[in-house]
Amino acid sequence: MSGALARLPGLLAAHVQLSVAALLLALAIGLPLAVMAARRPALARIVLGFASLVQTIPALALLALFYPLLLALSAMVGGGIPALGFLPALLALTLYALLPILRNAVTGLSGIDPAVLEAADGMGMTAGQRLRLVEAPLALPVAMAGIRTAAVWTIGAATLATTVGQPCLGDLIFAGLQTQDWPLVLTGCAAAALLAMLADGLLGSTEWGLRTRRLWPVWGSLAVLACGLGLSLVPLMRSQGPVVTIGAKNFSEQFILARVIGQRLEKAGYRVQYREGLGSAVIFKALSAGDIDIYLDYAGTLWTNEMRRTDVPPRAQMLTEIGGWMKGEGRAQLLGPLGFENSYAFTMRASEQRRLGIRTLEDLAARSPFLRLGTDIEFLERPEWAMTRSAYPMRFAEARPFQPTMMYNALASGRVDVITAFSSDGRIASDGLATLTDTKGAIPAYDALLLVGNARMKDPRLISAITPLIGKIAVNIMREANYRVDRPDAKESPEEAALWLNAQIK
Repeated sequence: MSGALARLPGLLAAHVQLSVAALLLALAIGLPLAVMAARRPALARIVLGFASLVQTIPALALLALFYPLLLALSAMVGGGIPALGFLPALLALTLYALLPILRNAVTGLSGIDPAVLEAADGMGMTAGQRLRLVEAPLALPVAMAGIRTAAVWTIGAATLATTVGQPCLGDLIFAGLQTQDWPLVLTGCAAAALLAMLADGLLGSTEWGLRTRRLWPVWGSLAVLACGLGLSLVPLMRSQGPVVTIGAKNFSEQFILARVIGQRLEKAGYRVQYREGLGSAVIFKALSAGDIDIYLDYAGTLWTNEMRRTDVPPRAQMLTEIGGWMKGEGRAQLLGPLGFENSYAFTMRASEQRRLGIRTLEDLAARSPFLRLGTDIEFLERPEWAMTRSAYPMRFAEARPFQPTMMYNALASGRVDVITAFSSDGRIASDGLATLTDTKGAIPAYDALLLVGNARMKDPRLISAITPLIGKIAVNIMREANYRVDRPDAKESPEEAALWLNAQIK
């Protein structure tokens, strides 16, 4: 719990900044549109239809869609547009907040008695005076209900901004779910819920003050909101010194290695920030675009996903070609392999493996129509799966994706019969799992590779701080570090496991 509380202030501040910015932008767009739409039924149908359409898109998908769009736009204008982090999260959350603001404001304005409007016109009011003195006060209760709904939605949906590299309370939730660190999950959920309740209460107090023409609730609520926003900006004002952004995917090994790198850079005098929970399709592009500076990837992932290669050459040749490709493309550079491999490995419970007589992937293919496959979220869409099916005609009765930790739990509980485990995972041995042999070499090598952005390669102090990692992490050491985080009892945090791992590196 102490680790969760230590991370809470910074992530809460980032969450407040993002939520307030998205809500203010949605208000700036939504309220003027609502006024125009209330006077023009055709426009109302268009804007409400668009806002409703946005709501049909899952928030996670909407966030993910903005990354490639901003990346393409940045390439068109010659760079300078941040495609990862705050901007894509801001745009997605703004769109998500528009519907309740638009719908309630339009409903409130359209529901005013025409006789009241005629009386205002008869008194000689201008359109602006009528809106300010008559329409806005009468529509306020309905419109404010929409704003309160939008605020609660925005604060809740902002937890998903982790997936596009924006620090928020979702960092605690996603990391906790992956490592089964339930204090992390509960801390993130509780903080987001309390923040949403506080925002709803303050906006409700503001609405009551405006409706009853009592100014003290309005000014009091605005003062609390201003103080909260000001406090959230304190970490930004304190930020000094060079900052290095370290990327990480969404499983324990990546969390640990990101902090192994970060701890070494902090000792060298750098300030470090982490962008965690990124998918394979996003993280390499983020490095190429300069949105992150360093991250750890795997040879097979780069070979198949980025280079689009389907052949499986020897390990040394693959590493040489990956390094040459990266340098030739000018996107980033390969600093070197860390010394261990984390390959996909089809794995079963050892008792089931013996009972069914399955020792190789050929044996598995023959039995696959009667078995259920569990994978991580990406595998079924990756080239490696197509390559495996091409070499071995697998036709599973069911194939289901899981978060990596949940995948192991599904195998242990009997919900699936086979999983695509990770070869450096300590749970393979501790859970009594058996790995099946890839006799045809369909799955490429997955050496862990340290990648550095072009700009950071020009910093000799940074390179000298992380170069001692090259070739120094054996697979048994990495398995132990992973198991320290993933084991069900006496669980360590990624930070603690990283400290232990750094101590093992000579």
